[in-house]
Amino acid sequence: MMSDLPLDQVKTLLAVVDEQSFDAAAAVLHVTPSAVSQRVKALEQRTGRVLVLRTKPIRLTSSGQALVRFARSLAQLEQDALAELGLGSSVRTLSIAVNADSLATWFLPALAGLPDSPGVCFDLQREDEDHTAALLREGLVMAAVTAAPQPVQGCTSHRLGRMRYRAMASPAFVERWLGDAPLASSLPESPVIVFDRKDDLQDRFLRSLTRRRSFTLVRHHIPASESFVDAVAAGMGWGMVPEIQAAPRGAALVDLAPDRPIDIPLHWQQWKLDSPALAAVAEAVARGAKTALR
Repeated sequence: MMSDLPLDQVKTLLAVVDEQSFDAAAAVLHVTPSAVSQRVKALEQRTGRVLVLRTKPIRLTSSGQALVRFARSLAQLEQDALAELGLGSSVRTLSIAVNADSLATWFLPALAGLPDSPGVCFDLQREDEDHTAALLREGLVMAAVTAAPQPVQGCTSHRLGRMRYRAMASPAFVERWLGDAPLASSLPESPVIVFDRKDDLQDRFLRSLTRRRSFTLVRHHIPASESFVDAVAAGMGWGMVPEIQAAPRGAALVDLAPDRPIDIPLHWQQWKLDSPALAAVAEAVARGAKTALR
């Protein structure tokens, strides 16, 4: 029962996770770091489980993740209830995980289409689409744009559409590195642009061309969607560019394999909450995806 989990202790655990330290959580809660530590310890003793690993950054155990999901759901329901009663602040904060390419293209216009009435404040966390579901599972966000169709426990999942990627390069890059040689032999040896070390899209494309599993060592890591496309257009390397970003570039980019696009399915996952604010955001995201995605 809720009475078995003291709310001040549960909210303190949530603050520790959000602020990523006991000292920062203490400042937000206007208590001492010792009081924060004592509340978390008391909650661990009450549940009989270790909840937080005191590392840098702080990490949650599976039991801690379950309690943080509960705490975040409780906080959202409390905000919604206060808003409906006209008490306290009418602004509700929604934490959402979204992949960088969606954030750079269709996602913000979708949020901008949200009616003003819900009074929503967004806390967006950028993460690779193959990893956003993990943030849901850990209780760090309430909703996510993710490549994972299978809903995280306690969440619903709805398909948004597909983001299409194409192997692109500048005309000068094609002339210098690829020439008339077969793509399967020339591209694996050519410089490549990679978003970050979680980005497997370029290697996935190369594996579809050849049976090789190791490719060029000239790999430029550029962890920003617009700068990634700029680097490809500048001839620093080739890369998998979202079709939605490639279209405005016109002749600046060459599609290296028009018959070999890679489609990444995107889904919207969110916690099962009776929250008008979260429902309004989900509806706005679905509308935006319907317009922008395949």
